[in-house]
Amino acid sequence: MDENEVTENSQSGNDDLFERFVFKTDKGQEPYRIDKYLMNRIEGATRNKLQQALNAGLVTVNGKEVKPNFKVKGLDEIIVYSDMSPADTDVVPEKMDLDIVYEDDDIMMINKPAGMVVHPGSGNYTGTLLNGVAWYLQQKDPQISEDKLPRFGLVHRIDKNTSGLLVLAKTDKAMSNLAKQFFDHTVKREYVALVWGDVKENEGTIKAHVGRHLRHRKLFEAYPEGDHGKEAITHYHVLERYGYTTLVSCVLETGRTHQIRVHMKYLGHPLFSDDFYGGDKIVKGTVYSKYKQFVENCFSICPRQALHAKTLGFVHPTSGKNLFFETELPGDMQKVIEKWKAYAATKGT
Repeated sequence: MDENEVTENSQSGNDDLFERFVFKTDKGQEPYRIDKYLMNRIEGATRNKLQQALNAGLVTVNGKEVKPNFKVKGLDEIIVYSDMSPADTDVVPEKMDLDIVYEDDDIMMINKPAGMVVHPGSGNYTGTLLNGVAWYLQQKDPQISEDKLPRFGLVHRIDKNTSGLLVLAKTDKAMSNLAKQFFDHTVKREYVALVWGDVKENEGTIKAHVGRHLRHRKLFEAYPEGDHGKEAITHYHVLERYGYTTLVSCVLETGRTHQIRVHMKYLGHPLFSDDFYGGDKIVKGTVYSKYKQFVENCFSICPRQALHAKTLGFVHPTSGKNLFFETELPGDMQKVIEKWKAYAATKGT
């Protein structure tokens, strides 16, 4: 890595699908085309991809977007927002029902159901959200070419078994604008989760790095000492208490993979029915036959982590207006919450 380079995000453990490279040119830097300059400093970069990034507004010099023929000089500060979404997987259009909450010429807001993968990848080449979006866009514009279909505007993602709001960009300008908003943590994101146990504090902030588990690579882990992973911050507050479970609101300041799931487990309150992080067994409560049957019934109602991306707010990339979207909890979460609420009432909790 160049001594004047700082990488502010990494591909591992990140749901916001952009990383940011920051460079400071040397004092004596002679004028030099920026695409060539960056090719020598970003590992694996190609001139074609860098030119695409420059044309999309994903490169700034001293705070201003520049084009491929721009020449850097001494003491310039260069910021590159690099798209980390899967680049080599074809997106085959597939007809499917999409819950499109909002759409205009620049963005699409989609309410994703639990069980749907966001983008094609290893083991999930069809049936993903982007397959459905590709088909939808081709119906609106039959002339659109395959290479113009998304991935195009994916700037963040949510887990397969998490439901809720996802924004996609429909233009390069919108993509670069939204990517910067996500990276700068100005996007407002609230999730609702049902977690095991009676959360002690009514509200709090969890600060613990999130990174891949050192032995189990499919899992992520909290590293409170910051010795591994990337900085992750989650603000939470209690919505309702049901004795052995608690309904909480989580507001993300950062967007790491599995962040809420990992942070709540670290707090001692894994998400209800989360089979990755220990929430798919009885964590709280005395195990006897009737209680065990009750919990198993709840698992059958909501057989996935009880987590929903409820709200999403950001500045519109073209109009500059503040947009805010909110969705209701899906049926499986509503039903399991009602069961726990009724159970708590019978126990006088």
